[in-house]
Amino acid sequence: MERRIFIKKCCQVGIGLPLAASLLQSCGALYYATTTQDAGKTIVAKSEFWEVRKNKKVRRPFVLITVEGLAFPICIYETQEDNYVASLLKCTHRGCELNVGGGIYSCPCHGSEFSASGGLLQGPAERDLKTFKTETDHENIYLYIS
Repeated sequence: MERRIFIKKCCQVGIGLPLAASLLQSCGALYYATTTQDAGKTIVAKSEFWEVRKNKKVRRPFVLITVEGLAFPICIYETQEDNYVASLLKCTHRGCELNVGGGIYSCPCHGSEFSASGGLLQGPAERDLKTFKTETDHENIYLYIS
């Protein structure tokens, strides 16, 4: 094999494997939680963050929800113990639906990236994500969608 072809193939594998692994991890990690509505609040049980894998209880870093009247899902990240941030998965650049994974939100259209708390990390977007006020008690997370 020629040296140039060998180097090209090694580069393709070196780039392709991590990309494929991150895509597979992202797809497997998406979970839409069940919600309830009460007096203008969207309620998500904290138990929605737990799943059982191979007979072990594992904590999800985030869950997704859909809310009637919103064209995009909302992602709820647990940023610290018992501290949750709820962000609309709509890029502030051109309105594309964001991908979730690896602790960030990324725009498949133009490459903007946002932190788990909705803060802008990289443009072309110029604004943070729309986030919603959250409160918690022992069992639930309450989102105020307005």
